[in-house]
Amino acid sequence: MARNKRNNGGAFYTGKYRNVFMEFGYSEAEIKEKIEDSWNNLFYGDENTKIYYPIGEKEAYILDTGNIDVRSEGMSYGLMMCVQMNKKEEFDRLWTWAKRYMQHDSGEYESYFAWSLSTDGKKNYQGAAPDGEEFFAMALFFASNRFGDGPEPYNYSVQARKILKECVHKGENGIGSPMWDPANKLIKFVSECTFSDPSYHLPHFYELFALWADSEDKQFWLDAASASREYLKKSCHPITGLAPEYANYDGSPYIRDEHELFFSDAYRVAGNIALDYEWFRGDPWEKEEADKIQTFFANNKLKNDYRQYTIDGIAMDKKALHPVGLLATNAMASIATNGANAKTCVDEFWKMPLRTGVRRYYDNCLYFFSILALSGNYRIW
Repeated sequence: MARNKRNNGGAFYTGKYRNVFMEFGYSEAEIKEKIEDSWNNLFYGDENTKIYYPIGEKEAYILDTGNIDVRSEGMSYGLMMCVQMNKKEEFDRLWTWAKRYMQHDSGEYESYFAWSLSTDGKKNYQGAAPDGEEFFAMALFFASNRFGDGPEPYNYSVQARKILKECVHKGENGIGSPMWDPANKLIKFVSECTFSDPSYHLPHFYELFALWADSEDKQFWLDAASASREYLKKSCHPITGLAPEYANYDGSPYIRDEHELFFSDAYRVAGNIALDYEWFRGDPWEKEEADKIQTFFANNKLKNDYRQYTIDGIAMDKKALHPVGLLATNAMASIATNGANAKTCVDEFWKMPLRTGVRRYYDNCLYFFSILALSGNYRIW
């Protein structure tokens, strides 16, 4: 792909991706085996491990094993996994199911994806969660670039642009609500609300949307990338680096039902800021943030007894539901730093197997993304 003339060291400009595993002494053969084994177990493993379920000859879904439903988050994550691994058949199966059952074709949610469905395709909720839409769009653009567009609905780039157009412009005709606030350019928690989720902020995606979405929205996406980088600085604690699950538009924690605390959603922030740094060198603060998060957990872990925390670092009684996911994203932060705890976090993650059992879905999605990133294989296509 054509590179911007500006070269600040990010992979978008150089085409080079860090292989942190190799930097820290793991062999090319070991790394390849770990990636392949993880893929095979997640997609074709036993019933206690896999999260991918083929249906008939042309469809498949990713199962949230903790809630026994199919989520736009998981389906869009599955698409990203497939395109990064060059697995077109699995990609098309997931996209076919999502297009058929999840995506609304009319009404206030037209082109949005219902965020939760039963495994038979019945919508549990009509509303949409924007983290799904942004991953759907990015995975579709990558599929267009890697596999090539085909006949509808496999005209991937067309589908991606349609999703993003609605995300930006919905509501201008009085029907529905956009997924990004038009005034501040911040992604919403859900389209109808007036607060955000720090882990939804993916400025590295928005930089690419500015290139590939509708040309009339180019400036919007550039502004959204800048707004998200500034928002993350406000929502992440200045000492611990921890972010709340939900936050107001000014970055302050959204205080309701314990969502002001560092818990499951918030684990993704470390990986997101690291990937933005790897792809675009989005902001020097991202390196500092990676160091802070790794330092906090290096100083506060008790035999991996991870818990819910206040963002200023006080451990709560509730244990982490997804300790493997937390360990994975802490390690993924190492692509943005060579700090004192970077190698320790990566080594601990390397020794950690995929999670099995009921809660495996979310943990193992973060696990696989971290393996891709740390091996230099979470790439711009």
